Amino acid sequence: MDDLKKPEVFAAYYEKVYRELYYFALHTLKNPQDAEDAVSETVTDAFATVEKLRDNEKFRVWIFQILSNKCKRKLKEYTQKTVELPDDLPTSDATDESLQVREALDRLDETERQIICLNVIGGFKSHEIGEMMQMNHNTVRSRISRGLNKMKEFLA
Repeated sequence: MDDLKKPEVFAAYYEKVYRELYYFALHTLKNPQDAEDAVSETVTDAFATVEKLRDNEKFRVWIFQILSNKCKRKLKEYTQKTVELPDDLPTSDATDESLQVREALDRLDETERQIICLNVIGGFKSHEIGEMMQMNHNTVRSRISRGLNKMKEFLA
């Protein structure tokens, strides 16, 4: 069993998931700087509390759960701000189709968007998402189905 308390071991585990963490945060928060901050805070907190992780095989689920909670807090901060966030993110190579998909994703409510991102971007199964978000896995499955159907309607 690897010793995650060692920075080089922790870094090796983090290196496997950092892109997914960022994309999840970006799609959830819709702001590149806030996404970077959320991931940075997540890594700092995860390393500081790594001894709480009992099974290294659960590292990915565990760190996504921390990030998910950070993003929820950030979204609550957004609702308390009086300044509007930009609707469109600057994209350099986004195709028309990917912009439409992003817009459809943005039209989902916060929880549906988070679940869809965890499933599609993170590749998590419903029981893993249920663990992270403290929901029944059947509820997660129905929200995935409902969210994807809404996106299909938006894209039609």
